Amino acid sequence: MKKSSFLVLLSFLLVIPLLGVKNTAQAATNFADVPTSHRAAKEIYYLAEGDIAKGVSPSSFGPNKKVNRAEAVTFIGRALQLNGTKRATSFKDVDPGMFASGYIQSAAQKGILTGYSDGTYRPYKEVTRGEMAIMISRAFGYSFNNTTSGAANALISRGIAQGKGDGSFGASDLITRADYAVFLARAINPKFRVVSNTVDFKNARWVNVDSLNIRTGPKDSYAKIGAVKQNQQVLSAFKVGAWDYIKYGSFEGFVHGSYLRTTAEATNAGNVDPRIAKQVIVLDPGHGGSDPGATGFGIYEKNVVLDTGLKTRNLFSETPFQIKMTRSTDTYISLSGRVSYAKSVGANTFISIHANAGGGTGSETYYYSAYQNPNVADSKLLASKIQSRMLNAWKLANRGVKNGNFHVIRENTMPAVLVELGFIDTKKDNDMLRSDYWRNAAAKAIYLGTLDYYKAKGYQVDALYDVAK
Repeated sequence: MKKSSFLVLLSFLLVIPLLGVKNTAQAATNFADVPTSHRAAKEIYYLAEGDIAKGVSPSSFGPNKKVNRAEAVTFIGRALQLNGTKRATSFKDVDPGMFASGYIQSAAQKGILTGYSDGTYRPYKEVTRGEMAIMISRAFGYSFNNTTSGAANALISRGIAQGKGDGSFGASDLITRADYAVFLARAINPKFRVVSNTVDFKNARWVNVDSLNIRTGPKDSYAKIGAVKQNQQVLSAFKVGAWDYIKYGSFEGFVHGSYLRTTAEATNAGNVDPRIAKQVIVLDPGHGGSDPGATGFGIYEKNVVLDTGLKTRNLFSETPFQIKMTRSTDTYISLSGRVSYAKSVGANTFISIHANAGGGTGSETYYYSAYQNPNVADSKLLASKIQSRMLNAWKLANRGVKNGNFHVIRENTMPAVLVELGFIDTKKDNDMLRSDYWRNAAAKAIYLGTLDYYKAKGYQVDALYDVAK
């Protein structure tokens, strides 16, 4: 554990957002077989920027190679931020160690793909245009009557695909990696489509964080084109995984949906104990600023735990709880400053979020136990509830609920715990810590564990569990 203006613009991206995406990605990837003159260059480099589509080698994309079923579902799985952890699947011909096994199983569970009647998936079978249309239609929720022609029409009507010169869709034709990249990029970002005005911005959402970045794609790696301030309204058209495609003023782009709420004001989610409205929960993402915390495989603890903390806050924002954070940006806060802040806002519970280091694996949660400390029982109860939820969510090794002599839980005057999500310097744990999918799961675990604590203390919170669904 080694630990303001109304709208912020990046003016150089304002007028040429797609060109900026292409140039940024190409500079980083630089496929020798995809020059800027290639007909699919913009779309290929757009997907490469988000690590959605990778090359067949570090310097080659293989645009003319046919796409197989394993590659196709992997591209979609990365775009939708599905759980790609390699694991056993429901298909007898997909080895648990295969590169696409996690995405195949996740997509099957969501109904994006199906196997064959003999129980196989046939991962290396090449994909036809018709199969591509069905897969993309299912992935993005298009209505298509479960037929190939319906799926083709769903893509054509949205400007994602076009018919062939002979008037057909060419459903039985095999599809290349370049064409697949084009169709997927168009499904993700309407600015690539061949038909204008294909989306309807009809869902009002409100921003939950101090400043929410608008990006050109549904991942943090995509270029920022603007920002929206807290409590401002945006209009959402559709989702790509956890990200919303929104319109805000003259901007269209992606924001992370976990930082949006569906009401202008945070509301009481059902009939809950009125005492909840007086409960102050302080979330404490560890480290920050000049203190990166532990590091491993190119990521910093301070960034992982901040993102997890913000996701947790977003869940609580849909409830009557009063939620405070010791930090909501990449700033350094001293240990004593964190404790002083919790005391100053009258915190009833304090939850510090960290990532471990030292070569181990698993999750653990600490509380401070000392003679005559009035918070020992409640701190242990809170730690036990959060630890149980973390184990259920991440299914890593159970390192237990432990007594820890850490400043932020020792010096606080309310029930306080310190959560170690996993080991940042162990590859398996690191893969989860760096994953948006798994950080969302950790945030839900902390949220649900806290509800379990309050329920055990006699508060009526049953209606609040639905927030995490």
